[in-house]
Amino acid sequence: MTLFPVVFPKMRGAVCVAAILSAGTAAADVTAAEVWADWQKVLAVYGSNGLSVGAETMQGDTLTVSDIMLKVDDENADITITMGDLKFVENGDGTVNIQMAASYPVDIAVNDNATIKMTVTQSGLALRVSGSPEEMDYNVSADQYGIAVSEIIADGEKVDADFRMISNDVSGSYTSKAGKLRTVDFDFAAASVDVLFDVVSPDTSGEYVTFSGKIAGLSSEGSSSIPIGEAANDPEMLFKNGFGFDIGYAYQSGSYLFDVNADGEQISGTARTGAGSLNATMNETQISYDTSVTDMNVAIEGDSIPFPIEVSLAEYGIGFDMPLAKTDEPADFGLRLNLTDLAVNDMIWMMADPSGALPHDPATLLIDLSGKAKLFFDLLDPAQAAAIDMMDVPGELNAVTLNNLSLKLGGAELTGLGDFTFDNTDLDTFDGMPRPAGEVTMNLKGGNALIDSLIQMGLIPEDQAMMGRMMMGMFARSVGDDELSSKIEINDQGHVIANGQRIQ
Repeated sequence: MTLFPVVFPKMRGAVCVAAILSAGTAAADVTAAEVWADWQKVLAVYGSNGLSVGAETMQGDTLTVSDIMLKVDDENADITITMGDLKFVENGDGTVNIQMAASYPVDIAVNDNATIKMTVTQSGLALRVSGSPEEMDYNVSADQYGIAVSEIIADGEKVDADFRMISNDVSGSYTSKAGKLRTVDFDFAAASVDVLFDVVSPDTSGEYVTFSGKIAGLSSEGSSSIPIGEAANDPEMLFKNGFGFDIGYAYQSGSYLFDVNADGEQISGTARTGAGSLNATMNETQISYDTSVTDMNVAIEGDSIPFPIEVSLAEYGIGFDMPLAKTDEPADFGLRLNLTDLAVNDMIWMMADPSGALPHDPATLLIDLSGKAKLFFDLLDPAQAAAIDMMDVPGELNAVTLNNLSLKLGGAELTGLGDFTFDNTDLDTFDGMPRPAGEVTMNLKGGNALIDSLIQMGLIPEDQAMMGRMMMGMFARSVGDDELSSKIEINDQGHVIANGQRIQ
């Protein structure tokens, strides 16, 4: 589940709009005119024609900016945000309150084929700015902050649709600092988020899609750097010009339900999760991503499904990190996968194992790989794209470590650990591959019992099972009752050794 989408190439626009609509605290003073000037600098990312203003009037301690309209155009859509009037009120203590309309429209035209009318609502909004002209801190709170679709017209026809997303009991802060780049630090929290999506097909009677959900205890924080001026106007050079982000979110629980009727078939279901999180970092030199969800439960039934399907996971997670820029020295990379206690209901087991030959214990797959590698190019530099295309590989592998391998399935368990380095000056010993040196140890419990069960189920013929047992006997040694261990080594001469016996 992704609750904090990052859209590219319009990523810079999304970050800036979020900056304006979200919100820190600091010493020093700011004036109403300085805060408004800061907003205009942020909105300059859309070009000179992106922002239009009716008038600016200063009366006493209040600067009123009327008839504000923001336009964002690209090859896919034209977005018009009519914000109306803004009031910047000086509080006399070096801070400024910003007063905005309780609601304002957002109109989207998509490729001349569809128009979408949306409304942003912000009930009980309080937005205060402090700090200095060079570094402004925004602090925001609201009873509710929501987005709702009021109308969709596709190919000239009105679509019967309802979309709403409402954040409840919202609080957060946002700090903006301008230099060679505009840097943004933010944090956000909402007691809950409610989502509803309901659309009826305009073409086929009876077809519809309904989705609703509730997320409890949502929080998010992060930072970003945004190019300023002309440097922001070239999407291909955005990262080379300094764009980057380090963001994350977490939530306490989530619950969802859906109902779809399409092509004459109906399907419905529910999903629930416990705590979850996501963290992502990307800039010119590196990328990393980690997500985790606990206590996931999914139930589905429908016309084309012969019985209800139920799937649960104690934990799901995936992650990776790698360099993106040329490295003079080996740089770290990694890959992680976590599927803990994957379980399905008995009706699914009855299809796969009607005789009950296999234990129906939950399955687990854990993989944790790390290593070091060099890159010969900056992968995000368009000027180096042609050179990258001419290379078979854009870098070299220096080391790989298997920190953890664990697979539990059908009563058997496979575990492994290993560590290898690679000599990139020797591409002959292993036929074009850098020569590895190191070892990996694998252990298998319950392997023979699993093979017996698969034979009983008719999934493996006896002769193939015998070949499998022979292979295990060649590369593994018995260390217990139906327990095998295998140690595979590759030495500095390129010799492959299995359990002390050279096999290559």
